[in-house]
Amino acid sequence: MLKITVDATPISPKPSGVGLYVANLIHSLNSLQTQENFQLGITYQPGLKNWLRRSLEFPNSLTPYSHRYLLPFPVRITNFLLDNFPKLFPLYLEHYLDNPDIIHGTNYTVYPYQNSRKVLTIYDLTFIKYPNYIDSVVKTYSHRIKKCLQWTDLILTISESSKRDIIEYLNIDPNRIHVTPLASRYHPDIRVIPPTNSINYNFSQPYILFVSTIEPRKNITTLISAFNYLKQTHKIDHQLILIGQKGWHYQPIFTAIENSPYKHHIHHLDYLSDEVVALFYAKADVFVYPSHYEGFGLPVLEAMTLGAPVITSNTSSLPEVTGDAALLINPDDQMHLAEAILKVISDSQLRQQLIEKGKERAKLFSWERTAKETIKAYKSLLT
Repeated sequence: MLKITVDATPISPKPSGVGLYVANLIHSLNSLQTQENFQLGITYQPGLKNWLRRSLEFPNSLTPYSHRYLLPFPVRITNFLLDNFPKLFPLYLEHYLDNPDIIHGTNYTVYPYQNSRKVLTIYDLTFIKYPNYIDSVVKTYSHRIKKCLQWTDLILTISESSKRDIIEYLNIDPNRIHVTPLASRYHPDIRVIPPTNSINYNFSQPYILFVSTIEPRKNITTLISAFNYLKQTHKIDHQLILIGQKGWHYQPIFTAIENSPYKHHIHHLDYLSDEVVALFYAKADVFVYPSHYEGFGLPVLEAMTLGAPVITSNTSSLPEVTGDAALLINPDDQMHLAEAILKVISDSQLRQQLIEKGKERAKLFSWERTAKETIKAYKSLLT
């Protein structure tokens, strides 16, 4: 039987982005093992703090899986080995994994194991295309990924847009790249029920919603400027809700909020439970995502799934995700964004059209589809 081991290290108690992808991929792969005739293994590396404390347990979310393999070193140490002693690396770590046929690196790295075929997920190329949007950790990805590509057998990515970038910027043969689109963490038929615990927002106030990490690439300052304009010029009743953890270089975004004459109408809510985020999506008058660059754009798909009309950028992967189910704007044009928001919140017929189109579009994406495309990619290595 084919043995496939996936790196689960990005999974955290409060997953977002890569962590959500890995958690959902593993869950869906696990349910397909019998149908697709393979054995799923999970590999995991402890965080540096846990390692220093000699706390080497798997996270609770990974305990249901049968075949778990712990690499007893944190990522910082294995990256040091990778950068300085790549030929010694397999001798130290390969025996921990019980010789899988395929090892899938999901954390911007796949190690040079000698006896396994190696798959690497590259989500996007922000670290090459937009180095001004990243921190010192992400800046190391370019060097590491280029090193790993020397022994990688197959690349997975999450959109045709990212595939084009990988071909162009990393000079990769298109036949080595397989696209596995993502899916929403919410099922299209979900019933959104308000949580029993209190929520720090009065839902009788209409609002414009943004959900994602608070960082420059998401272009939140332009959204704040558009909001200020709509408040001043059109006297809109809406609040602006920003939901997400602080990423890197977030200070200018909070400065923009503080300097807004309407700062009391702008609310930043940090990491919230899936149930609470779902409620905010479902009750939003409009979901706005003016990001400069995305590998996929999961919040847009989540908004469509839960019935929020969507405005998003006409760049990178976002038109690929939305199809004709959203209004697309130039993220560099504040007035274009403001006009689109005004159009959606003022025209109930347009809102309803976008809601209906978004829900239909969202049905095209599922984690089962992601997992099946991933298995198809794995098996292509063996033909």
